[in-house]
Amino acid sequence: MKKSFLILFLPLFYFFTITSYSQDKSAINYSIITSNQTATIFIDSDTDELVVWAVNELADDIQNISGKRPQIATAKTFSNKGIYIGKVSSALFKSKLIQQKLSGQWEKFCINKEKDNLLVVGSDVRGTVFAIFEMAERLGISPWKWWADVHPIKKETVSLKLPKNGIISSPSVQYRGIFLNDEDWGLQPWAAKTFETETKDIGPKTYEKIFQLLLRLKSNTIWPAMHPSTKGFFTIAGNKEIAQKYHIIIGSSHAEPMLRNNVDEWKPKIHGDYNYFTNKIQVDKYWQDRLDELKSAQNETIMTLGMRGVHDSKMEGAKDLQESVTMVEKIIGVQRNMLSNTFKKPLKDIPQAFVPYKEVLEMYDNGLKIPEDVTLVWPDDNYGYIRRLSNTEEQKRPGGGGVYYHLSYWGRPHDYLWLSTTQPGLIWYEMKKAYENGAKKMWIVNVGDIKPAEYDMEFFLDMAWDINSIKSDGIKHYLKNWISREFSPYMAEDLSAVFEEHYRLAFLRKPEYMGWSQTEPTTPIKLSDFTAEESLERIKAYDNLINKIGDLYSTVAVDTSSPVPDEREDAYFQLVVYPIEGAAYMNHKFLYWNLAALTTDLKQKEKYLNLSAKAFEKIKELTAYYNNGLSKGKWNGMMSMHPRNLPVFDSIKTLPKEIPVKQSPKSVITIQANKFVASKASKNYKWETINGLGFSNNAVTLFPFKHSYFKDVKPSISYEFVVDNTGNYEIEIHLLPTHANKFDHEVGVQIDGKETKSFLINTKDRDTAWKENVLRNSAIIKLPVSFANIGKHTVTITVNQTGIVLDQLAVYLLEQGGSYEIPAYKEEK
Repeated sequence: MKKSFLILFLPLFYFFTITSYSQDKSAINYSIITSNQTATIFIDSDTDELVVWAVNELADDIQNISGKRPQIATAKTFSNKGIYIGKVSSALFKSKLIQQKLSGQWEKFCINKEKDNLLVVGSDVRGTVFAIFEMAERLGISPWKWWADVHPIKKETVSLKLPKNGIISSPSVQYRGIFLNDEDWGLQPWAAKTFETETKDIGPKTYEKIFQLLLRLKSNTIWPAMHPSTKGFFTIAGNKEIAQKYHIIIGSSHAEPMLRNNVDEWKPKIHGDYNYFTNKIQVDKYWQDRLDELKSAQNETIMTLGMRGVHDSKMEGAKDLQESVTMVEKIIGVQRNMLSNTFKKPLKDIPQAFVPYKEVLEMYDNGLKIPEDVTLVWPDDNYGYIRRLSNTEEQKRPGGGGVYYHLSYWGRPHDYLWLSTTQPGLIWYEMKKAYENGAKKMWIVNVGDIKPAEYDMEFFLDMAWDINSIKSDGIKHYLKNWISREFSPYMAEDLSAVFEEHYRLAFLRKPEYMGWSQTEPTTPIKLSDFTAEESLERIKAYDNLINKIGDLYSTVAVDTSSPVPDEREDAYFQLVVYPIEGAAYMNHKFLYWNLAALTTDLKQKEKYLNLSAKAFEKIKELTAYYNNGLSKGKWNGMMSMHPRNLPVFDSIKTLPKEIPVKQSPKSVITIQANKFVASKASKNYKWETINGLGFSNNAVTLFPFKHSYFKDVKPSISYEFVVDNTGNYEIEIHLLPTHANKFDHEVGVQIDGKETKSFLINTKDRDTAWKENVLRNSAIIKLPVSFANIGKHTVTITVNQTGIVLDQLAVYLLEQGGSYEIPAYKEEK
């Protein structure tokens, strides 16, 4: 995409360090490249091959920045000035202090300046690699340098800025990784037709790039791609070997026990039915064959236990729920015997996971017993709200807890496979809550094709590495740092505001849901629930984002001493232009269509229809450039503008025959959840705001997130509002559709100190209310109330437990009715 904006030249960038503490006056510098000196990197002669690879990657990164490549040499002692890298077990690092900090730890590392040397030390192989890439990132190298073409910006000098006492870091979550899923329209066709044509599939060449990315993001686990479009991971020569080379732990999804890809590997004509009731011998052999293959492979693995259908369906053969429970318990016993007998280890030393997804959660809640050393990996409801968390007793299990989370999903009520618009604030809240309730063993995130989920994926994995790295009021600060690293600190403030609004608008309605259609079964598009006024405001909001990213495009240039560099042009398109403009034009397509349907002015109707058609063409143009022009065709086949060919992605040809009359209420009173006038705490809990969560961007909930019930004294929060006329009103309260283990989130609403009315707000998965809630990210309480007096009134909300999140309130005349959205609070300038 050629530059179409006036490029503004900016001051020199050379001395900006892309770290969150770049202004820390107590920080120290270690010079790596100066005008007359290049530091040498020293490693032990018996350094692990993966560490040697990472050291060479670091040397290449430094060369890409400065044009000078550090020499890599072997050493036995600190005899020369330089950078010393290795595992704590190396003879180089005999210091008792280093030994105490790192020996026997999992993936821990430290980076310290000691006299004239820089010591980069890990507790194990991965810990050492993570230390190396921590260093690279602090030098300005993006983990997305290959996957999003975030090419290094040239500098004459390179130095590493460190806190006064150096860096010491270790993972909050032991197993951290991604699930490649629904890859039919992006990752698989791109690999097969563009990147790995020799394999014609997602093979070792593609996985190598994925594993390199995972290591740069300090993660260690993969659930491989497993759709019918892709051959099973273990069936492609070189896949398991490349995982071993990069020390990546192989797991598998909720539907793939014992590391088997059922969709590709279970052959009904050969094996018979995938039914343990009728075909136990064949199923057992099928599982045992995979274990025998792995016995001598030396791959690190996590075994998913249990049994479902061949592909994300319930287990075959059971007559009822109790029979399913009994059989799954039996199956897990058989699987564990296989593991113990094959690997000749105690079961507690063989990582195992159980994922109670969909109907399996119902089995668990109805008595299914899971061995204590197996990790319980709780899934979300596919739309970002974790369905269940470990209770007090489950948190005592040696196997611990985990989470399987979605940033991409295929299924009812609607897919979101195209863009990645999950609000980072929601990721933060749900994952922080999960961690505080014992989910510390495994975090897996479904990233679809990886692209365009780059930002949300890194956000998730950064939290998994350090749960305290992002605070409730630091979500935007994290985004600013990310933009500074990917592009420039000069645009961090403005571009972070763009992204924040982009995610907020999508929180109200994702681009993929703008057709107001559903799937499984697939329904036609229909007019939205937005009124004409709301449609115009939403169009204006998206136009503003388009204009801002156009204006900011010029600030990608950071060096006045040369022609405008192109290092970040392709990255800007991938990470900013396509996702934001794609979302904007999908909204334009449907909102202008809505406006055309609602107006009786024929000229205006024609204008709106033309704008709708133009928006569809803009999405086509953007997608065509992504696949054909971007990075000289590197990503050809990666981006589809119509995954699964659902109606929402089509051009709109005709207006609906029946046009509903929709009007916005004339005098709605809006209240944002963080604008409370009083609050009452209980136990050690208090009401706090999460900046960047909800349509208000300032949702409110109880801190901390450790689950607790409140019986005698319930926490409350109060709001005031003024009515100018007496009459019948309705109070509408928007909460996030979070879940409770027992479906028992309860909210009490009291008006002017009178009787409290109680509302149960949880919904069961797949029912109508749940579908509506996840599509609009709201659980809505409506309370009719009659006001005999004008003036000030008070609404007080109580909650029976933690995990309930308030977003917005509205008060309007009952006869006028409400509207789809409660206008969001705008910060005063």
